[in-house]
Amino acid sequence: MKVCKFGGTSMADAGQISKVMDIVLADPARRMVVVSAPGKRNKGDTKVTDLLIALAEAALAKKDTTKPLKAVIDRYAAIAEGLDLGNEIVAEIRKDLKDRLASSKKDEGVFMDTMKAAGEDNSAKITAVAFRKRGVKCRYANPGDTGMILEGESGNATLVEESYRKLARTFADFEGIVVYPGFFGHRKDGTVATFPRGGSDITGSILAAALRADVYENFTDVDNVYPVDPRIVPEVDEGIDTMTYREMRELAYAGFGVFNDEAIAPAVQGRIPINVRNTNRPSEPGTMIVQSRRVMPGTVTGIACANGFANIIIDKFLMNRKIGFTRRVLDILEEEGVAYEHIPSGIDSISVLIKEAGVPLAKEKKVVARIKRELQPDSVLVTHDYGIVMVVGEGMAFSAGMLAKATGALAEHGINISMVNQGASEISFMLGIKSEDCISAVRALYNAFFNHHRQ
Repeated sequence: MKVCKFGGTSMADAGQISKVMDIVLADPARRMVVVSAPGKRNKGDTKVTDLLIALAEAALAKKDTTKPLKAVIDRYAAIAEGLDLGNEIVAEIRKDLKDRLASSKKDEGVFMDTMKAAGEDNSAKITAVAFRKRGVKCRYANPGDTGMILEGESGNATLVEESYRKLARTFADFEGIVVYPGFFGHRKDGTVATFPRGGSDITGSILAAALRADVYENFTDVDNVYPVDPRIVPEVDEGIDTMTYREMRELAYAGFGVFNDEAIAPAVQGRIPINVRNTNRPSEPGTMIVQSRRVMPGTVTGIACANGFANIIIDKFLMNRKIGFTRRVLDILEEEGVAYEHIPSGIDSISVLIKEAGVPLAKEKKVVARIKRELQPDSVLVTHDYGIVMVVGEGMAFSAGMLAKATGALAEHGINISMVNQGASEISFMLGIKSEDCISAVRALYNAFFNHHRQ
């Protein structure tokens, strides 16, 4: 059995949903279909999720919601008309949206999640009707009724572990095709909660793990995973046939566009192979993400970059003899509610890398003040606008000269490296640079590791 997830571009209009149905029906193993909210039909279009956010904001501000509500309904009506589904499903969606608008606004986060979830929920409903229109046995499944139990803050909820057991029991023996909305679940008190970005990917991954699927197929708008972001290196023309979970995880952390790291975690833990494929070119085999693969020594799989970091550099002479020094730094971060990303260290210094978005300037100043007061370092320097570049590949392990090749390539382009951190497994290394140098760095590294034979 296969779990297949279709993203926003795959669900954007009637033509795309017809492609989705053709793909699902082409393989009898594709029985669990996870869908996103309709995405952009063209570059100037607006995603349904964004329309729903605008609708929710108008409601919270007690403004007239007539126009933003109509914008959402019109998108679904156009899909229903294109698929010749009649008015009944549109009336059902209209009622659903009005009921959500009329729900409690006491907790604004819950209300916003309730509205955003309408995108995927109604996308699943209309797709199930479209399958039945073709004479296919198909049903829509509601996350709240099937065991997708979430907890935590609105917009950033996480799965309750018992959900795997509940979902497995719900779908232990089902007939036909199930269309399941991505992105959201329900708390134990019945309120709607949504996952963070990549939420539908997370839903698909969870279902694949819970149902012990043979493969988790993730359909998007690219033929496969590329070794580098095509927006940065437009000339990249060869995708990755097979990569490991570890490689994908390392690259996803640094902003690799296909998945974020949370999205693949359930499938990885369940050891479910992931197949990234293109809805618009379903004959292409895509990229397989698996537990292990054969590798060629000295090869790189992918390069990714991410901005938005701050680096707290702490210097203290004879730091290595100060027992518990690093632990006390971590205690301060924990007590102030600051998560760290990496802590590379030297004999007399450590660097604490944090994401700027999660740490307001006032909190950063408080952390620095506490470090100075409680640890008495020689100096504390905070660097903003920091970027990281990840170079990843199973073939890098035990291969001499990989880091030298990377640093040499950046030196040739005048890019200064302020931090180097290599994982113990040797399948990746991280380079800390200025944010403004990230794009140039990725291009330089791509030419060094992938394009040198063409020059």
